[in-house]
Amino acid sequence: MGLNPSNTADSVNRLMQELAKLPGIGPKSAQRLTYHLLRTQKEQVTALAEAMMALKNSTRLCSVCCNIADSELCPICRNDSRDKTTICVVEQPQDILALEHSGIYKGLYHVLHGAISPTEGVGVTDIRLEELMERLKAGGITEVILATNPTLEGEQTAMYLNKMILPLGIRVTRLARGLPFGTELEYADDVTLSRALEGRQELK
Repeated sequence: MGLNPSNTADSVNRLMQELAKLPGIGPKSAQRLTYHLLRTQKEQVTALAEAMMALKNSTRLCSVCCNIADSELCPICRNDSRDKTTICVVEQPQDILALEHSGIYKGLYHVLHGAISPTEGVGVTDIRLEELMERLKAGGITEVILATNPTLEGEQTAMYLNKMILPLGIRVTRLARGLPFGTELEYADDVTLSRALEGRQELK
């Protein structure tokens, strides 16, 4: 059911309409958020607006791993304590947050920004595959962990990556099957992710 603008001030209705476009925010949630912001101090609303503008104006992709960054390198690529011989390949930046929260993985990442999906018109040139292959060909990497989502698209992407990486003589592993098929990495709990990482299996 959509929002009814007829009895609402234009500025209020405009914000409700925009909030309702966000994932997971329906008309009722958009209404509650809007009226919450109306009751909030102007300074807090200004801070929120500035944070959103900074998100769009100040962020970029890390020149190494394609994660979200505020400078040329993301915090993980700048961290000298990380294991620089291992790369964990994920579909989206938010997948890194889930894996980092588990506290198990200490290596580097590579963000594809998507998965191969012929039905949706997403091919190998539409994801950050070329950047990954350049990193691997530069040397120093001994293992690539494929942490694409356990979905049809994620499996297709993992199989293609495995085919591309194996000729380089690099060990390729896949997260263990503790992750239910059809789920997304960012919604998995810490225990499940930890077991999936620890039980990862080598692909041939």
